[in-house]
Amino acid sequence: MTRLLLGVTLERICKAVLLLCLLHFVIIMILYFDVYAQHLDFFSRFNARNASRAHPFSNSSRPNGTIPSYGPAGAEAPSPSAKPSTNHSATEKPLQPCQETPPGLVGRLLIEFSSPMSMERVQRENPDVRQGGKYTPPDCLPRQKVAILIPFRHREHHLKYWLHYLHPILRRQKVAYGIYIINQFGEDTFNRAKLLNVGFLEALKDDEEYDCFIFSDVDLIPMDDRNLYRCYEQPRHFAVGMDKFGFRLPYAGYFGGVSGLSKSQFLKINGFPNEYWGWGGEDDDIFNRISLNGMKVSRPDIRIGRYRMIKHERDKHNEPNPQRFTKIQNTKMTMKRDGISSLQYRLVEVSRQPMYTNITVEIGRPPPRLARG
Repeated sequence: MTRLLLGVTLERICKAVLLLCLLHFVIIMILYFDVYAQHLDFFSRFNARNASRAHPFSNSSRPNGTIPSYGPAGAEAPSPSAKPSTNHSATEKPLQPCQETPPGLVGRLLIEFSSPMSMERVQRENPDVRQGGKYTPPDCLPRQKVAILIPFRHREHHLKYWLHYLHPILRRQKVAYGIYIINQFGEDTFNRAKLLNVGFLEALKDDEEYDCFIFSDVDLIPMDDRNLYRCYEQPRHFAVGMDKFGFRLPYAGYFGGVSGLSKSQFLKINGFPNEYWGWGGEDDDIFNRISLNGMKVSRPDIRIGRYRMIKHERDKHNEPNPQRFTKIQNTKMTMKRDGISSLQYRLVEVSRQPMYTNITVEIGRPPPRLARG
């Protein structure tokens, strides 16, 4: 009798183990097809897109060219202010406007920071990028001209990785763009938003045809090239899900990391605040400015708007701003007098490097705090 009971028990255990193995197999297959469904779809369309095989941007041997895909999920129409560039010769066959959904996108990307990176390698990988970090698609008319602005100080290591990944992504997106590093001169307290105001004006001095502005931290890399760096009918927040936040939006009003506004949208909110010295608060103030001016923030699908952050220690002279919470509450009273209309700075140097334009500026220092008591 005991042996019979033991046999029945073992039989049940074996069935349970078998069931668990089957369940594990089903989960693995679901994950597998979720990641590679786009890859399988690629082969069914391969003949129709055979010409793209010779295109240097679709080299899947690089870490920023992996899984083929066809179009941004939940993408919105570009801003009505967008207009095709007219840079073709009169003797050549007129180019057609670039497609709304660029055909060379590859979807999810493998982003890693363990491989050594050098500026020489970035330059070799992007021979079509012109001096100053500028590029225009050769085979179609871009719908917008985009200035990408990066507030910067002592982040040369991060900049190499950013350029390594973003140049190929932007070219696949058929963006006409220029990259501007806005470098804060000296060692006084960092001011991200004021540097971006400077970048807006200096980029327009360099090329008045810019009609779209992307504001990006140098340590954030998009994990999907379907997250299109362009401007939309409403201000755009691109960095919906960062790895440091578990790939989730930390709160509904979050506007940090990477964002985009058209020229008219930026001027409508009087640009960004100049008085946020140190870390934090300026992105919430910008969100308030957008809302108070009757606009709404648009975002890509959470599956598309994922970012990886290059881990680092907090920068010296960029400590948390203790006044940020008070300032955020007063946006309605301060936004008309504090912004692009009140911006003051001193241009130190403009240097056009092969992969970017460096603009070094002196923006002053925070006012002395009033003593308590």
